[in-house]
Amino acid sequence: MIVVTAAGGRTGAAVVHALWARRKRVRALVGRTAPRPELTALSAEVAAVDLTDAATVEPLLAGADALYLIWPNFHPQETAGAVALLAAARRAGVARVVYHSVLRPQARAMPHHAAKDLVEEALDASGLRWRVLQPCAYAQNLDGQLADAATAGVLRSPWGLRQGQSLVDLRDVADAAAVLLTEDGLDGGTFEAAGPEPLTAPQIAAVMGTRLGREVRAVDVVPDGPVPPPEQYAARCRRLMFDHYRAHGFAGSPRVLEALLDRPPRIFADHVASLELPGGAGELP
Repeated sequence: MIVVTAAGGRTGAAVVHALWARRKRVRALVGRTAPRPELTALSAEVAAVDLTDAATVEPLLAGADALYLIWPNFHPQETAGAVALLAAARRAGVARVVYHSVLRPQARAMPHHAAKDLVEEALDASGLRWRVLQPCAYAQNLDGQLADAATAGVLRSPWGLRQGQSLVDLRDVADAAAVLLTEDGLDGGTFEAAGPEPLTAPQIAAVMGTRLGREVRAVDVVPDGPVPPPEQYAARCRRLMFDHYRAHGFAGSPRVLEALLDRPPRIFADHVASLELPGGAGELP
């Protein structure tokens, strides 16, 4: 049995799917009691639990072959909550823990990166057998902009127009997670998961335009107003993240991910080609 936390989110659901493809039994931990047909269709055992209450999570970890520890995005309790779950995993006898971190967690200018860096530090001292996956930003993060690109010919970029991102396909991240959860010889390893090409916003717009059969222009969306205060944690994280991307980009090498997958990672154009076009855009007359 492999336990996946935050399985109600898109990352967790993708990891469950990748494990299902390997015929692995999965216990999917979700945040709310509600039907989860997308998980039960993958033969996952679904359990609703509050991840910040390690005492209630611990019985669900007992006897697990592995734990894939995802913490909900932009959550202010990630460091304390994830560290508490590491202790619970050790008490429960979990054989292997894989932590879902982020590319360059040491970038302290971004609070949610720094939170993950502290969890990685605690993981190293936890007494557990562990691995860490550090993904770049997902190609799927831009799916919601395809409709605007189709109707208005615009891609809105809060990270500016000059710096690139090595967008990684979530399916590749999930496949890499499945490797780390199931294969031997990887303990104590930290593995970056970056896409194969650092793309600027204008380059991303060009890929969308090719798919849509129309010109798409990247527009710089400059942040308005001051950085939100610490008590507005999620909004502060997003603003500081895009400020960092604007200044430095968010690019990495695809070589580690290619080695984990034993194939080249998907390029952004492959992902865009797989999307259903809004309103018949790009269809031949």
